[in-house]
Amino acid sequence: MTSLAIQVLARVNAPYGTNLSAHHLAAMIADPRSASVYSAPVFAFFSEVSPLLQKRFVKEMGLDEAKVREVASRFSEMSGHALPLAS
Repeated sequence: MTSLAIQVLARVNAPYGTNLSAHHLAAMIADPRSASVYSAPVFAFFSEVSPLLQKRFVKEMGLDEAKVREVASRFSEMSGHALPLAS
């Protein structure tokens, strides 16, 4: 696991007592269903991980940036918070 993934997972897993892998988190942040089920770790990724680390993680995991922005936008709308990756 890269140091980037460790930093991101520490921020996402610890507050919620989850144990997501980098690949599981990556799949969730690119899946619109995560917003439909109000996934706390996904919201934590978009709201508590720095924008620079978010972008680096998305790139490192080879994710479709448009899909990630779509998920971020859904969480932004639901929460009323402006999220950096929201389109």
